[in-house]
Amino acid sequence: MSSGQGASIQGAVTANRIDELEQLLGVPACRALGIYRVPDDFVLSVVIPVYNEVDTVEQVIEHVRSIPLNLEIIVVDDGSTDGTVEILKGLENDPGLRIFFSEVNQGKGAALKIGFEKATGAAVIVQDADLEYDPGDYLKLLQPIVDGQADVVFGSRFAGERHRVLYFWHYLGNRFLTLLSNAFTNLNLTDMETGYKLFRREVIQQIAPTLEESRFGIEPELTAKVARLQGVRIFELPISYSGRTYQEGKKITWRDGMSALRCIFKYGLRK
Repeated sequence: MSSGQGASIQGAVTANRIDELEQLLGVPACRALGIYRVPDDFVLSVVIPVYNEVDTVEQVIEHVRSIPLNLEIIVVDDGSTDGTVEILKGLENDPGLRIFFSEVNQGKGAALKIGFEKATGAAVIVQDADLEYDPGDYLKLLQPIVDGQADVVFGSRFAGERHRVLYFWHYLGNRFLTLLSNAFTNLNLTDMETGYKLFRREVIQQIAPTLEESRFGIEPELTAKVARLQGVRIFELPISYSGRTYQEGKKITWRDGMSALRCIFKYGLRK
C-alpha cells in the first residue's frame, strides 16, 4: 500500500479504530501506512493565494474544508478582475475562513507573504486555487511534522505518485531548476518548484518578513532561505498532481522559468 493510500485511510479512521489497529499491527506498521493521531488541538493553516480563479475558487475551498483536520483557511485575493472577488465577498462571514483582498495584482509571492504573516495554526501549507494539487494529501504531508521528525515538508510531483501527463518541456525545466537549486542549497530535492510546501508556523514566520519575490520567484527564494536555517529538518514526500493546460487556465510561462533561474543564483549566492 502506498503512502497516499495510507493518508486516505487515516482520514477515515476514528481514534478508537486507531487504537485497535495499533494493537493489531503495531505502531511502526501503522505509521508506515499513514495511520496516526493528530492532536485534537492541532490547527493547520491553509494559505490559498488567488488570482482570477472564478471557476475553481469555491471548489478548492470546499475540497479543503472536507479534510478531517482542524483548519484555518486563509484566502488572499491578489487583485482578481474576473468575478473572483465577488464570490469571496459572499463567503466573508463563513466560520473558519479568513479572506484578505489586495487592490492590485502583485503576484503569488506577495499574496503568500500576507497569508504567512496572518497564520496562527501550528503548521502552514500553501494551497493553489487551481485544482492542480489535491488537499487529500495534507494528512500524508503533515505526518512527519506531527511525529516530530520534520520542520518543513515538500510535496514532490516527481517522486512516484499518480500525475496527469502534460508538457515535456515544463517537466524538463522543473528538473533543471531543481538540480541547480540543489547545487546551491546542498539539498537533494526532486521538486523545488512544487506548490505544496508545508512548514511549522515558527519556521515560515521567521522567513516571511524577509521575503522579497512577489511572483513565482517565491519558490526558489523560500527553498534557499529554508535551507539556510540552522537545524531545520526537511522532508520530501510524493503527492498526486493534475496539472492544467493553458486552455484550462495555467498561468506560468517561460518568463517565470527565467525569473526562477535568476532567483536561484540571487539567493544561492547571497551569504
